[in-house]
Amino acid sequence: MQTINWYPGHMAKARRMLEENVKLVDIVVEVVDARCPLACRNPDFESLFKNKLRVVFMNKSDLSSREQNKAWIAHFRSLGITAAELVSTSQSARKTAVSIIESAGKPILQRYKEKGIRKVLRAMVIGVPNVGKSTLINRIAGAARAQVGDRPGVTKSKQWVKVSDYLELLDTPGLLWGKLENETLAKHLAYIGSIRDDVLDTEEIASLLLFDLMKLCPNELVSRYKKLDKDAELPFELLEGVCRSRGFILSGGHLDTERAARIVLDEYRGGKIANIALENPEDDLPPADDPHDDTQSIEGE
Repeated sequence: MQTINWYPGHMAKARRMLEENVKLVDIVVEVVDARCPLACRNPDFESLFKNKLRVVFMNKSDLSSREQNKAWIAHFRSLGITAAELVSTSQSARKTAVSIIESAGKPILQRYKEKGIRKVLRAMVIGVPNVGKSTLINRIAGAARAQVGDRPGVTKSKQWVKVSDYLELLDTPGLLWGKLENETLAKHLAYIGSIRDDVLDTEEIASLLLFDLMKLCPNELVSRYKKLDKDAELPFELLEGVCRSRGFILSGGHLDTERAARIVLDEYRGGKIANIALENPEDDLPPADDPHDDTQSIEGE
């Protein structure tokens, strides 16, 4: 797989916005996809928000396994970061998220209260594109206040959302770094749709996803696509197996691998293949690449 170079335009716009507004907030709420928490954590966030209280919501936790979610939560807590499972589309998401944010910010409110100041807790919600930030904010606000879409490139600018007399949220564009040189993490971002499909070779991405899933959950994968070869040596052979399983055959007997690729990606992102995370805290994955001056912004969810 070739290095993914990400140049969506609006260079460094989202990063500047975060830098300018971080001093206005008390807490940074980071939303990650529970299936790949490491890949979702922009390495720039550590330097940008190192002096802020941090909360990590492992969104789409129903698409991962409970055991893996617990392991990641324990990992974040070992770093001094409050973490919790979340499904932003569920009815309980608002209560869970607000409770955790307010609990994390309670020491701040108490300090101001002792000074006789009625403080409004301000939280900045961040994350790479397509992890569900805006969906979560809309659930918390109880209305479609933030722009939402099923693709990266939806939230266009910062948006303040008043939750209560004591809590306000700042929605921000998603931020990806410029050169995704870490192949494993780049693949994971592509799998979950954080990188627009129209800048990728979807057949290659779908083939690689099938190859990885065959290692992680072979029984579930074969149950979904009956004619897959568990011993396939090449990723593309698995995509061809999906074609045979679903009858995606064109005139002349040619396999419609383009259609199969779209189906595989859609079904994986929709949680129809298996509930499993691609990453574990103990995995020997290299750290996220240092973006230096190559950080690029994307106006995403």
